[in-house]
Parts: sequence; structure tokens; C-alpha cells
Amino acid sequence: MAIFSTNNPPPPSAANQGLPIRQNTGALAQVPMTNPNDEKVETLIGASTSIRGNLRAEGTLRIDGVVEGEIQTAGNVIVGRGGKVMASIIAANIMVAGQVKGNITATHRLEIVASGKVWGDITVASLLIEEGGVFRGQSIMKDDAASEPMFDLPSTALAPLSTPATSSANGSK
Repeated sequence: MAIFSTNNPPPPSAANQGLPIRQNTGALAQVPMTNPNDEKVETLIGASTSIRGNLRAEGTLRIDGVVEGEIQTAGNVIVGRGGKVMASIIAANIMVAGQVKGNITATHRLEIVASGKVWGDITVASLLIEEGGVFRGQSIMKDDAASEPMFDLPSTALAPLSTPATSSANGSK
């Protein structure tokens, strides 16, 4: 009996059946090192780095250390699991696996994974919060279609409801 035999076919799985695979994004290994568009990270704030001030960039920025102040980029921001940001963030896409205290503006998408925590107001076009992710603050969803109301509200206030006339219990008037 060969326990480690290579003649046995692999057990059926989603990967070898052509089915989509759902990965647990809460684990550290599942937090991507790059943004969803597979662009390279141009700026990396390492775990042993602390920055105070205004940070401006054009490309993708990953934060695994501590940043205080303001972050602005035309690219994307990834706050790694060990990252701590006490700053406002303005970027195209933002993924939070660490902690952010400050207001966030994402022109496209904000994603808070299971280990992520955001305390502050957000303005985004798209928002995804995984189970376990924390968000405390107010949210504004920006979209061209959402700027106009879906229907018109009545211009006058509703009249109070009137109560029907009551009659006596014996039926007489």
C-alpha cells in the first residue's frame, strides 16, 4: 500500500474543474502586494518606517509602516496589515488591511478587508467591506447618476390624517 503514490489522481477541486476559486482574503498571505490592476508598487513605506507630513505620488503606494499627515496620489494606495495611517487619503483605489484614522476620498473604489479598520468619513464611487472589516464614519457615494434624485418628492407636506366620525354603541344618532 503506497500512501505517497504519484499514480493516484488529485482530488477534485475548483482549480482543476475550471470553477472560480474563492480565496480567504482575511489571511496575511492573501493581501496582495500590488493593486487590483497588477501595477507595480512605486513607493513602499516599510514596516520600520514612520513619516509625518504630506506625501504626494503619481503611482501606486503601499504603506506597511506609520504615516501621519496627508496622502495624495493619482494611483492607488494599499495599507498593509501592519500599516497605520493617521492622515487624509486621496487616491483612485484604496485597499485597507491595516488601520486608517482620517478621511478617505477614492475616485473609484475603497476596499476594507477583514483585518482592515477605517475611522473617518469616506467619499467613494464603490465600497466593499469584507466580513470582519471595520468602518466608523459617514459615507458618501459619488456617481454621476446618483447626483440626481430617482423621483421627485411632493412639494407640499402631507395633510394630517383625519379620524372618522364615531357613532354611539347602540346605533342611535
